[in-house]
Amino acid sequence: MSLILILTILIVICALAFDFINGFHDTANAIATSVSTKALKPRQAILLAAIMNFVGAMTFTGVAKTISKDIVDPFTLSSSAATNTGSIVILAALIAAVAWNLITWYYGIPSSSSHALIGSIAGAAVAAKGLNILNYQGFIKILEALILSPILAFVVGYILYSIFKVAFKNFNLTKTNRNFRFIQIATAALQSYSHGTNDAQKSMGIITMALIANNYLPTTADVPHWVQFSCALAMGLGTSIGGWKIIKTVGGKIMKIRPINGVAADLTGAGIIFGASLIHMPVSTTHVISSGILGVGSSHRLKGVKWGTAQRMLITWVITLPISALLAAICYFILNLIF
Repeated sequence: MSLILILTILIVICALAFDFINGFHDTANAIATSVSTKALKPRQAILLAAIMNFVGAMTFTGVAKTISKDIVDPFTLSSSAATNTGSIVILAALIAAVAWNLITWYYGIPSSSSHALIGSIAGAAVAAKGLNILNYQGFIKILEALILSPILAFVVGYILYSIFKVAFKNFNLTKTNRNFRFIQIATAALQSYSHGTNDAQKSMGIITMALIANNYLPTTADVPHWVQFSCALAMGLGTSIGGWKIIKTVGGKIMKIRPINGVAADLTGAGIIFGASLIHMPVSTTHVISSGILGVGSSHRLKGVKWGTAQRMLITWVITLPISALLAAICYFILNLIF
């Protein structure tokens, strides 16, 4: 068995591990509001999210194509008998992204798996071949989507809940919240589905990048069906584990969420994420969902938002890209010595 094939197999395994971890790390955000309002019991919410994530992941591949070609051109990393640079770069990126996800999950911090993965790819590639390796046009486009999407989610969440307040101001509060608790089941499913259409595709893109770089696929190849199914299944299984620490942070430590708040936040998150998937842009589902909740909370009652938690989340968001890039660079140098 050639070294390139061994490295390719390791990449596939690590990519699926990343999707599995992403399942219980990021999907927790998608169901946090429905669990906190008791619209769904935790096990029901996790089962629903696992199924809808799988369905969403099997629906689209556009984001995977963006990840596989817009950060780094796979052919500039092509591996050969003389060099395994491409494979080592991708493997280092995955190890770094998985490590950062596990660290933030352990401390219950809803950081971005998307930031971790994209920062790791960039960091490992730059460590291998310098700054010129980056596809700056594509990389900047991805960064713009990552930065603008949570801002948009905050604004949309604020506006949507403002509309809800006007539309339902004369309704009985108890009865309204009871009705919205049923609606939240549908919005939680919708948000989980949208999560699958975006997040699961990132690992699909990584595996496809590795197959192209190692000459197992032509540059024009689409995401293979076995890659799509494997990533969807890994994320679905990961979701079934559940990220309880992150559910507690997103579902209760940002603001006290009622069913009507939860529906507004869920619709905001699902709309922004699904819109990004339609235009093939990877976004941070963590950032989008959390920002949507912050927008709804600000519209409901500014003092009701726990800004200390929001500040801690913001710091984590800012440091994820550079830290994951640094971790990936270190992983690259270590793996380069081994292989």
